[in-house]
Amino acid sequence: MIRENQQLFNRLNVVSDGILIYLMLPLAYWLRFNVLPNGVVGVPLSSYLRVGAVFTLVQLFTYTAFQLYQSTRRTRIRDELLRLLEASSLDALLLLGYLFIVEESDYSRWTLAIFFALSVFVLAGKRVVVRKTLRAIRKRGKNLKTVVVLGCGGSAQRYLNELKGDPELGYDALGYAAQKECKEMHAIYLGGVDTLKDILETLQPDEVVSAISPEEYGETPGIIDACEQAGVKLSIIPVYAEYMPARPQFDDLNGIPLLNIRRIPLDNMANAIVKRLADILLSAVALVLLSPLFLICALGVKISSPGPVIFKQERVGKHKKPFTMYKFRSMRVNDEQDRAWSKKKDDRRTRFGSFIRKYSLDELPQLVCVFLGTMSLVGPRPEIPHFVDQFKDSVPLYMVRHQVRPGMTGWAQINGLRGDTPIKQRIEYDIHYIENWSILFDIRILLATVFRGQFINDEQMK
Repeated sequence: MIRENQQLFNRLNVVSDGILIYLMLPLAYWLRFNVLPNGVVGVPLSSYLRVGAVFTLVQLFTYTAFQLYQSTRRTRIRDELLRLLEASSLDALLLLGYLFIVEESDYSRWTLAIFFALSVFVLAGKRVVVRKTLRAIRKRGKNLKTVVVLGCGGSAQRYLNELKGDPELGYDALGYAAQKECKEMHAIYLGGVDTLKDILETLQPDEVVSAISPEEYGETPGIIDACEQAGVKLSIIPVYAEYMPARPQFDDLNGIPLLNIRRIPLDNMANAIVKRLADILLSAVALVLLSPLFLICALGVKISSPGPVIFKQERVGKHKKPFTMYKFRSMRVNDEQDRAWSKKKDDRRTRFGSFIRKYSLDELPQLVCVFLGTMSLVGPRPEIPHFVDQFKDSVPLYMVRHQVRPGMTGWAQINGLRGDTPIKQRIEYDIHYIENWSILFDIRILLATVFRGQFINDEQMK
């Protein structure tokens, strides 16, 4: 039943998207020529509607290609909305390019801009409402997808705990099958894995999730055969799941699938070039525009206490290469700068130093590092060698953060993980950024940094 409901929902989702997209065009036309001033009609509404009909079909095709009509139980709403924005932006460029090639210059650019803005806003709003409605329905025990879990080890237990801890996902665990009954599972024991065919015939679940141990991997062919005969979807949690990214990437060697344990989008040359060009351009503009502020900060530091204006410190950058990071000095000269983080209340700070740290003005010289290429505007915060040596063996995945350039601000920083905060949680946020990088993700972090008033302040020891 859940499969039929999903197919019906997908069809309704496509149809409603098409209707909403098409309706936004006459609305945009009306707003441009009846509400906004100085509107001169160069092309009649009927021409817009003819173009809109074709464009709507193109958008629906693009949305399908961007996987916007698949089940969203396991997809975060922000990821879905990001894909919606990316697909809509691509189609907008295609339409503008088409109008330019065919020399249709009489179409109002303002009308098209309003149309794109309205369609994205309405479709995003629809998805938010649908998500909230479905989650509320599932929380009441309806629209549930039934699951049978195989195995009773740590992975199986974590999977069941996630389902029970988040009922809004809409999964109902019917029980588990394993070599023996395990009290830690807190679920109904259905029997051994070798009885899976009978279990599937009796319970008819929507999905089977295999989390068997390495010792039981000999059962895998039988598990696959039983699920395929019953027409039940099979998902497998690998024994090495804790080392894998959320979205693993596969390569192919003459038909042999190869799993890349660590997928890094910035390993792609095109992505790396785009990010580096953005760093050069934005840092250069910022250095020019903020030069008067640099002078004021330098004078303030010089007057506030004896010592150098610029604080220099060795940090570990991309590929574990050391580099010199610059900041305006905010503390009195001390001999602990390379072994400890600073505290919120630190008597070594000067009065002017506390001021520039509060507004993160002490970080501005790092723009020079960004321009030179040792840092990026966005990325994991660079650590001093002392902490790298301390954490590289004790914190899982810690060294992965050194596969990209460190940043002035980052995903961990805008989520409040700066300075003397739990290192494991900071690494989780850094890894998420590294594995999910996009230029839009960088823009989002930069905007959040500026408008939340958290501009590049990591509270590290100066």
